[in-house]
Amino acid sequence: MEKYYQHALSVGRRVIRLIAQALNLDATFFEKPGLMDAPMAYIRLLHYSGEVSNPEVGIFGAGAHSDYGMITLLSTDGVPGLQICKRKDEIPQVWEEVQPVKGAYIVNLGDMLERWSNGVFRSTLHRVILEGKERYSVAFFLDPNFDCLVECLPKCCSKENPAKYAPITSGYHLLERYSQSYKGIISMST
Repeated sequence: MEKYYQHALSVGRRVIRLIAQALNLDATFFEKPGLMDAPMAYIRLLHYSGEVSNPEVGIFGAGAHSDYGMITLLSTDGVPGLQICKRKDEIPQVWEEVQPVKGAYIVNLGDMLERWSNGVFRSTLHRVILEGKERYSVAFFLDPNFDCLVECLPKCCSKENPAKYAPITSGYHLLERYSQSYKGIISMST
């Protein structure tokens, strides 16, 4: 598991370099001290039963959601079921199948990256629809240091396009999102 973690961390860092370049930043922008030198990174092993989903009545392997952090690398066992919605704010939402590619990661962009880029990059709304086969996947979540300040990048805002989100630390952003998800179960003060 440690070997997989180190490999996923290395791939994640390369993806983040590409993101920096896509934002017209230096490739090493996110490698500055205090940003990603002590990242919050963890693995989650996922198992979906062999049931059949029924979206019309709200039965899913995993309901529609976006990941809270910066990026998620997902490896799957090849069983289909992951769907994305490219235009998450439109009604009705249109869902597309993500075809697994053997040996490749699926990269989900998270809410924190959307916040940092002022919406230049949108977080990936996704869900899992089960088709009667067991499904396994491994999610690797890669987020900045806990106390990294996430604020609109200067190249992502202007007078005509002001910052849409207030500055917040990476850790507090995640705690806030978890608190919203588990309202009544956990408290921000604990």
